[in-house]
Amino acid sequence: MIAYLKGKLVHKEPTFVILDVNGIGYQVSISLHTFSEIKDKEDLKLVTYLHVREDAHILYGFINELEKQMFQHLISVNGVGPNTALVVLSYLPPNELRAAIVSENASALQAVKGIGGKTAQRVILELKDKLRKDSPEDGGKPGFVHNTARHEALTALMTLGITKLAAEKSVDSVLKKSGNTISLEELVKQALKNA
Repeated sequence: MIAYLKGKLVHKEPTFVILDVNGIGYQVSISLHTFSEIKDKEDLKLVTYLHVREDAHILYGFINELEKQMFQHLISVNGVGPNTALVVLSYLPPNELRAAIVSENASALQAVKGIGGKTAQRVILELKDKLRKDSPEDGGKPGFVHNTARHEALTALMTLGITKLAAEKSVDSVLKKSGNTISLEELVKQALKNA
C-alpha cells in the first residue's frame, strides 16, 4: 500500500495530478477540493489510497488525512465506488460532507451529480452512526487525534484477524477508560487483551 507521495508537481488538472517522486511520475486522481488546495505549489505531499481492480491499479490522492478517511467511508457503502466518492468530495469538502451525513441531510448529498435518493439514504444510513461515534464532541484537536488513533487501532486489529465488530467493541472500551492519554501502541495491546 502506498500511504503518501511527496514530490514535485509536474502536471495539474482538475481531476488528476502527476507527481515526480525521485524520477518516477505518478498519476494521481484527485477531487476538486484537493485541486483547489494545491494552488500553485511546486513541492507537494498527497495522502494516497491505491484501488486495485482486475484491469487497473488506480491511485487516489488527498490533501489531508480527513479527506482520505471520508473517501474510505464512502467507498465502504454498497453501490458507491471510488470515482463516485471522488465526485462527492469534489462537491462537498470533508467537513461539510460529514455534517450532511450526521445531520441526515439527504438533499445535500442528492445535489451531487450521480447521487440519487436511494444512494443518499444508503450513505446516511450506513455512515451516520459511524461518523457520530468518530466525530469529536468538542470539535477540537484532541478529538481528531482520538479519531485517528481509533481508526489506526481498528485497522491493526482487523489485520491481525479480529472481526470488525469485536475490534470496535474492544477499542471503544479501552478508549472510554483511558481517554486521549493512551498511545496507539498501548491502545492496540490493551484492545488485543480484551478482544
